[in-house]
Amino acid sequence: MFEGVLPAVITPFQRNSSMDLDLPGLESNIEFLIENGVHGIVPCGSTGESATLSFEEHETVIEKTIDVVNGRVPVIAGTGSNNTAEAVRFTKAAKDLGADGVLVISPYYNKPNRSGLVKHYTLLADLDIPVIVYNVPGRTGQNLPPDLVIELAKHPNIVGVKEASGDVGQISRIIEGTLDEDFQVISGDDNLTFPIMALGGSGVISVAANVEPGRMVAMFEAFCEGDFETALDIHYELAPLFRSMFIDTNPIPVKKAVELRGMAAGPVRLPLDELDIEKTSRLREVLASYD
Repeated sequence: MFEGVLPAVITPFQRNSSMDLDLPGLESNIEFLIENGVHGIVPCGSTGESATLSFEEHETVIEKTIDVVNGRVPVIAGTGSNNTAEAVRFTKAAKDLGADGVLVISPYYNKPNRSGLVKHYTLLADLDIPVIVYNVPGRTGQNLPPDLVIELAKHPNIVGVKEASGDVGQISRIIEGTLDEDFQVISGDDNLTFPIMALGGSGVISVAANVEPGRMVAMFEAFCEGDFETALDIHYELAPLFRSMFIDTNPIPVKKAVELRGMAAGPVRLPLDELDIEKTSRLREVLASYD
């Protein structure tokens, strides 16, 4: 259902005292991504600073994204929360606004038990919109084990997982256990996209694609065409960019990279702070190699 290069888009803010949303900038960035062939758009994820958006801002960003995309590619809205009631609110809003699916991070901070996780995701999937489970232990403090993901995949509306555990063995086990399901395993780490696709994964929800969408798409399409040598060459060409996206907490580096490219970005909101001078200089050098 959802495959290919799916940028987790940044949320541009204005450089004013309240850091208001920069909706024209969001539109411009989305047009750039679509012009470069991406296969979907993912607003309001971790890269979109969803944790600092108000309810109203969150829904405004999703609505604006859907309006700009206008059906050209799928829109998968981030609707997760550590509070199930909030996740239900966001998911209902995304469905009503016309999102094609939702990306739902596992509840952070709470560390729910297994039955709580199953009930949480089942409640959201029962809202009758395609759900992609998001496993990112580095942010949530809790890994979703393969057997749990395999169990969740049996729900007809739980259509995939964004895997950012970094554990290739775990990812392989999920793919193995869902071969008989209409279920997609999507990379949540740009630098693992190639190996995950080699195992049977279906693409990437990408940070780096905000900066180099054309090269990311070229890697994916070369792989799908069986030109593995070209895909691997592009993987290694992009490897310095992948690393540079995590020289500080995401999305600090990617917002600075987008800004250095002359696109809409603006500041990050507290408690994140802007990239320091030394790291900005390193980032400039990496970007120059692609120019």
